[in-house]
Amino acid sequence: MTSLGGRRNRRMKNDINVVPYIDVMLVLLVIFMVTAPMITPGQIELPSVGTASDVPTQPIEVQIDAEGALSLRVREGGASFHPVDKASLLAEVRSAATPDTPVVISADGKVPYNSVMQVMDQLRAGGIAKLGLLVNQDGSGSRQ
Repeated sequence: MTSLGGRRNRRMKNDINVVPYIDVMLVLLVIFMVTAPMITPGQIELPSVGTASDVPTQPIEVQIDAEGALSLRVREGGASFHPVDKASLLAEVRSAATPDTPVVISADGKVPYNSVMQVMDQLRAGGIAKLGLLVNQDGSGSRQ
Protein backbone atom coordinates (compact mmCIF):
# COMPACT_ATOMS: atom_id res chain seq x y z
CA MET A 1 0.00 0.00 0.00
CA THR A 2 1.87 2.97 -1.22
CA SER A 3 0.48 6.39 -1.80
CA LEU A 4 1.16 8.62 -4.73
CA GLY A 5 4.37 10.03 -3.28
CA GLY A 6 5.90 6.62 -2.71
CA ARG A 7 5.36 6.57 1.04
CA ARG A 8 3.53 3.95 2.97
CA ASN A 9 0.41 4.91 4.90
CA ARG A 10 0.94 4.31 8.59
CA ARG A 11 -1.92 3.45 10.77
CA MET A 12 -2.27 5.33 14.06
CA LYS A 13 -2.10 3.25 17.24
CA ASN A 14 -4.77 4.00 19.84
CA ASP A 15 -3.23 2.18 22.79
CA ILE A 16 -0.55 3.09 25.33
CA ASN A 17 2.41 0.96 26.15
CA VAL A 18 2.11 0.60 29.94
CA VAL A 19 5.14 -1.63 30.49
CA PRO A 20 7.51 1.29 31.31
CA TYR A 21 4.99 2.65 33.83
CA ILE A 22 4.76 -0.73 35.54
CA ASP A 23 8.55 -0.87 35.78
CA VAL A 24 8.71 2.56 37.39
CA MET A 25 5.94 1.63 39.84
CA LEU A 26 7.74 -1.55 40.90
CA VAL A 27 11.02 0.33 41.45
CA LEU A 28 9.23 2.90 43.62
CA LEU A 29 7.51 0.13 45.56
CA VAL A 30 10.84 -1.53 46.31
CA ILE A 31 12.34 1.80 47.41
CA PHE A 32 9.43 2.48 49.79
CA MET A 33 9.53 -1.06 51.17
CA VAL A 34 13.25 -0.74 51.93
CA THR A 35 13.12 2.75 53.47
CA ALA A 36 9.88 2.37 55.51
CA PRO A 37 11.41 0.30 58.36
CA MET A 38 14.25 2.82 58.69
CA ILE A 39 11.92 5.73 59.46
CA THR A 40 11.19 6.02 63.18
CA PRO A 41 7.85 7.65 64.00
CA GLY A 42 7.87 10.65 66.33
CA GLN A 43 6.90 9.96 69.93
CA ILE A 44 4.43 12.33 71.54
CA GLU A 45 3.68 12.07 75.23
CA LEU A 46 0.13 13.24 75.81
CA PRO A 47 -1.07 14.04 79.32
CA SER A 48 -3.57 11.61 80.73
CA VAL A 49 -6.62 12.61 82.69
CA GLY A 50 -5.48 10.67 85.75
CA THR A 51 -2.26 12.66 86.17
CA ALA A 52 -3.83 15.97 85.20
CA SER A 53 -6.24 15.82 88.14
CA ASP A 54 -3.48 16.13 90.77
CA VAL A 55 -3.56 19.91 91.21
CA PRO A 56 -1.31 21.23 94.02
CA THR A 57 -3.45 24.31 94.77
CA GLN A 58 -7.19 24.69 94.87
CA PRO A 59 -8.30 26.07 91.47
CA ILE A 60 -11.03 28.55 90.75
CA GLU A 61 -13.79 26.92 88.73
CA VAL A 62 -15.83 28.79 86.16
CA GLN A 63 -18.95 26.81 85.32
CA ILE A 64 -21.02 27.29 82.15
CA ASP A 65 -24.42 25.61 82.34
CA ALA A 66 -26.58 24.43 79.43
CA GLU A 67 -28.23 27.85 79.04
CA GLY A 68 -24.84 29.63 78.95
CA ALA A 69 -25.05 31.18 82.44
CA LEU A 70 -21.75 31.58 84.26
CA SER A 71 -21.04 30.62 87.88
CA LEU A 72 -17.84 30.84 89.92
CA ARG A 73 -16.41 29.05 92.94
CA VAL A 74 -13.11 28.29 94.60
CA ARG A 75 -12.80 24.49 94.73
CA GLU A 76 -12.55 24.02 98.47
CA GLY A 77 -14.55 21.86 100.80
CA GLY A 78 -18.07 23.22 101.17
CA ALA A 79 -17.68 26.04 98.63
CA SER A 80 -20.66 26.67 96.40
CA PHE A 81 -21.13 28.39 93.06
CA HIS A 82 -22.29 31.98 92.89
CA PRO A 83 -23.65 33.42 89.63
CA VAL A 84 -21.55 35.89 87.68
CA ASP A 85 -22.19 37.76 84.44
CA LYS A 86 -19.75 37.89 81.54
CA ALA A 87 -18.82 41.54 82.09
CA SER A 88 -17.69 41.02 85.69
CA LEU A 89 -16.17 37.55 85.24
CA LEU A 90 -12.58 38.74 84.91
CA ALA A 91 -12.81 41.05 87.92
CA GLU A 92 -14.30 38.26 90.06
CA VAL A 93 -11.61 35.78 89.02
CA ARG A 94 -8.82 38.30 89.67
CA SER A 95 -10.18 39.11 93.13
CA ALA A 96 -10.28 35.43 94.11
CA ALA A 97 -7.02 34.36 92.44
CA THR A 98 -3.32 34.87 92.98
CA PRO A 99 -0.91 34.67 90.02
CA ASP A 100 -0.23 31.00 90.87
CA THR A 101 -3.88 29.97 91.20
CA PRO A 102 -5.12 27.86 88.29
CA VAL A 103 -8.51 28.56 86.74
CA VAL A 104 -10.53 25.70 85.26
CA ILE A 105 -13.59 25.93 83.06
CA SER A 106 -16.30 23.30 83.40
CA ALA A 107 -18.96 23.44 80.73
CA ASP A 108 -22.09 21.42 80.16
CA GLY A 109 -21.94 19.09 77.16
CA LYS A 110 -24.73 21.02 75.44
CA VAL A 111 -22.86 24.35 75.56
CA PRO A 112 -21.60 25.42 72.12
CA TYR A 113 -17.83 25.25 71.74
CA ASN A 114 -17.79 28.92 70.73
CA SER A 115 -19.14 29.97 74.15
CA VAL A 116 -16.39 28.08 75.97
CA MET A 117 -13.74 29.59 73.71
CA GLN A 118 -15.08 33.12 74.32
CA VAL A 119 -14.76 32.63 78.10
CA MET A 120 -11.26 31.19 77.68
CA ASP A 121 -10.26 34.09 75.44
CA GLN A 122 -11.65 36.64 77.90
CA LEU A 123 -9.70 35.12 80.80
CA ARG A 124 -6.51 34.69 78.76
CA ALA A 125 -6.68 38.31 77.53
CA GLY A 126 -7.16 39.41 81.14
CA GLY A 127 -3.81 37.92 82.15
CA ILE A 128 -4.88 34.54 83.57
CA ALA A 129 -1.94 32.30 82.61
CA LYS A 130 -2.91 29.00 84.22
CA LEU A 131 -6.13 28.13 82.43
CA GLY A 132 -7.55 24.68 81.77
CA LEU A 133 -10.67 22.63 81.12
CA LEU A 134 -12.29 20.38 83.69
CA VAL A 135 -13.09 16.87 82.46
CA ASN A 136 -15.32 14.11 83.73
CA GLN A 137 -13.01 11.30 84.81
CA ASP A 138 -15.46 8.47 85.38
CA GLY A 139 -17.12 8.78 81.97
CA SER A 140 -20.67 8.50 83.36
CA GLY A 141 -21.65 12.07 82.50
CA SER A 142 -22.41 13.11 86.09
CA ARG A 143 -20.40 15.74 87.92
CA GLN A 144 -19.90 16.44 91.60
